Amino acid sequence: MGMQADAAEMTGPLLAGAPSAVEAVPPWREQLTVRGVVVSAILGVLFCLITHKLNLTVGIIPSLNVAAGLLAYFLVRTWTAALGMFGVVSKPFTKQENTVIQTCVVACYGLATSGGFGSYMLAMDQKTYELIGTDYPGNRAVDVKNPSLSWMIGFMFVVSFIGIFSLVALRKVMVINYKLTYPRGTATAMFINSVHAATGDELVEKQVSCLGKYLSISFLWNCFKWFFSGVGDSCGFDNFPSLGLAAFKNTFYFDFSPTYIGCGLICPHIVNCSALLGAIISWGFLWPYISTKAGEWYPANLGSNNFKGLYGYKVFISVSLILGDGTFNLIKIIYATIKEIMNARSKQGRLPLVWVHDDDKDSKLSVEEKLLNEVFLKDSIPPWLAGSGYVGLAAISTTTVPMIFPQLKWYLVLFAYVVAPLLAFCNSYGTGLTDWNLAFTYGKIGLFIFASWVGQHGGVIAGLAACGVMMSIVSTAGDLMHDFKTGYLTLSSPRSMFVSQLIGTSLGCVIAPLTFWLYWTSFDIGNPDGMFKAPYAAIFREMSIMGVEGFSVLPRHCLAICSFFFFGAIAIKLIRDVTPNSLSKFIPLPMAMAVSFYIGAYFAIDMFIGTVILFVWERVNRKEAEEFAGAVASGLICGDGIWSVPSAILSIMRIDPPMCMYFKPSFTYG
Repeated sequence: MGMQADAAEMTGPLLAGAPSAVEAVPPWREQLTVRGVVVSAILGVLFCLITHKLNLTVGIIPSLNVAAGLLAYFLVRTWTAALGMFGVVSKPFTKQENTVIQTCVVACYGLATSGGFGSYMLAMDQKTYELIGTDYPGNRAVDVKNPSLSWMIGFMFVVSFIGIFSLVALRKVMVINYKLTYPRGTATAMFINSVHAATGDELVEKQVSCLGKYLSISFLWNCFKWFFSGVGDSCGFDNFPSLGLAAFKNTFYFDFSPTYIGCGLICPHIVNCSALLGAIISWGFLWPYISTKAGEWYPANLGSNNFKGLYGYKVFISVSLILGDGTFNLIKIIYATIKEIMNARSKQGRLPLVWVHDDDKDSKLSVEEKLLNEVFLKDSIPPWLAGSGYVGLAAISTTTVPMIFPQLKWYLVLFAYVVAPLLAFCNSYGTGLTDWNLAFTYGKIGLFIFASWVGQHGGVIAGLAACGVMMSIVSTAGDLMHDFKTGYLTLSSPRSMFVSQLIGTSLGCVIAPLTFWLYWTSFDIGNPDGMFKAPYAAIFREMSIMGVEGFSVLPRHCLAICSFFFFGAIAIKLIRDVTPNSLSKFIPLPMAMAVSFYIGAYFAIDMFIGTVILFVWERVNRKEAEEFAGAVASGLICGDGIWSVPSAILSIMRIDPPMCMYFKPSFTYG
């Protein structure tokens, strides 16, 4: 049977440099090379250093997928050229090998982010305990665990691999059936396809030229913006009150981000419109209304990251929307899978991975798309391997994590691994729609719930450790599907990418703690007056202390509003499924709306501008839009991604932008 795919499918053209039906695809083992692992390790060290630096200073990590693909291409090309000078003939460097290296690097440096070296892990240490204050209610000296290489590396090894196995069996659902966009993965694939594209095809050459042009524009624009971004977080074009200062306070402004304009060009119109609708509902009406209840529903004058105030509404309501949407989709997939199993048994046929398209649908696929699907499903990872791998690793982790953190009992770890696949699915589905990885949001929810569960005796450390377990699975699952989307569009074997994920994670379990230890021993980490303030460490510790008090600490009506949005999301998804496609394509997506609830309106405005550009372009010249919109979008995203490397290097070298451009009212009241 064929399951109705979500309306948020990518309806645009195949990418520039898209494969032809006669293109040779190397076997999966040839896509994994020794030089690839060496290059991955080198780039893994570089990107972990960059990630830690950003984690410990501003706490915001940009996507480095495209930069990983570019630097992998550059290093291997340099490698083969150097060997050629000595008469050594190297194996050809294929786009599949390039993709596998990029996947390995992302898996490696991803642990520097999800490992919590600037957040939950650092929140356990003595410095953060003292920074919050020894007289702070609930902040106890017994709830301290200082970093050490031994337990950090051990913890990374027992929790980091499970996320790889959590959703690997659903890759066909996410990439082929739902056709989720995964803008970052799509842009990376387009870039790799372009630099490896064979010459001779006039359209491909034009698309590659278009990508290079907009990549350069995006890179130079980011370079220009940097000169005005000053020191701190209130300077530059990223804080331009383009819709007025009043709207700016509620995050309604255009922040001149090429990445999210590019995402708007790639993502379906309904995704972009849903994100903007979510921003209008939340930041336009709901949050301002709740703000008027300060002092009535919750204490006034609370910090911006305090669960007792407006922040509690933002986090829990946005996650309620996400869970409602994700739960509905997961139930739909389980139903389709069970039905497919029953059909397969009745026909005594071969059991498919999840479900298959109807024959009439297959006949409508283009030759290129059939090739993409065939390669993507050829070297499949057996479902039994994914299932047994998850269960086995969860059993090891359930036994080992309590040895590292005695406050987190084995049954709590087991419970985390029972619910984690649902959260991983929700995060992966959401990031496929909007490109936002909300692993930190899920981690905060886990932190709050487990700290509340354990209570006064060890709840602070238990909450922080549980946050690490949840974040590791959820973040890895989101990154995994981005990489599978890249592999799908570059004709890379899922099996080679799966092995590459395992290799990259193994490297990251060692490289991420070692590079963090370099910072820890060389600088004064956590000093609020120093360079490496680690701003999120104190926030996470305060959240965990608050969580110990339980759900009673949440502001008034928070859980009731959360229930309304959870069931509202399910109702919207149900209406989308039962109405004709001519109507359902206009019904918003709760998952896309939820991201705006938490992040803010600015990124939704960027994406909406992208969708307006595409809409007008399609009306003026549909053929040109179909052929070049993907190239323009990917160029904008790639340029932004590549700029993150020199930007981080400038920051590491303590070279600050020369100017700070900021805005204030033209008059003030006396």
